[in-house]
Amino acid sequence: MLTVKDLKDLKGKRVYVRVDFNVPQTNGVIRDTNRIKAALPTIQELLSKGARVILMSHLGKIKWKEPDPEKIEAMKKANDMAPVAKALAELLPGVKVSFCPATRGEELTKAVAALNDGEILLGQNTRYEKGEEKNDPELAQIWASLADVFVMDAFGSAHRAHASTVGVPSILKAEGKPVALGYLMIKEVENLTRCVEVKAEDRPYVAVLGGLKVSDKIKVIDTLLNKCDYIIIGGAMAYTFRKAQGEAVGTETAERTSLTRRS
Repeated sequence: MLTVKDLKDLKGKRVYVRVDFNVPQTNGVIRDTNRIKAALPTIQELLSKGARVILMSHLGKIKWKEPDPEKIEAMKKANDMAPVAKALAELLPGVKVSFCPATRGEELTKAVAALNDGEILLGQNTRYEKGEEKNDPELAQIWASLADVFVMDAFGSAHRAHASTVGVPSILKAEGKPVALGYLMIKEVENLTRCVEVKAEDRPYVAVLGGLKVSDKIKVIDTLLNKCDYIIIGGAMAYTFRKAQGEAVGTETAERTSLTRRS
């Protein structure tokens, strides 16, 4: 698959980048900008090539099954991307960063059309659209129509078949337009490959697992048992293993899961 480094002739091209800007915030104040910083190498690469960069991301959750419209609006307000645009601008001094509060329609189309080479437009929270998590084809077509190139750099959302992660690149690829991986995606894929294809020089191979539910991870654990030299179980999940070995765990949470004891 193409990578962002492989992309050529981007001057004047509209590049849709799916980033992961799902950052923690309280009352519009971002508490941790690490996810924004992680996307900077990809963004800067595109800017250096004269691209017109359109960034799209989800932020938080919008519970569309909520029957009260006022509560839905409150969820939207709590997950507005405007503070993220401000934080991004502070991290990229000298670069024009615009924000569009609309997820579709004339306002978004005009905002994209107003972009110049080497500028950034951050779109509103993709989950403001009910069809985002359903990979709605109409919504995906609307967003795909904004771009000449697609770059996937949201590793934390890559497993979700949403309109912004799967729908858009599928349409652009069918149209013969470039679809590529960003630097963050490349880094994560390389690291995961090291976990799957273990080389002698990487041993001893130690896996550290945490979390709460053993049932969610039992297949992963079974696979790792055939690859790892050691597995360290931590977090609340450890209590399930201790209970399975006949130890008392008091009031701590332990899943009632049948585990096969292994030496």
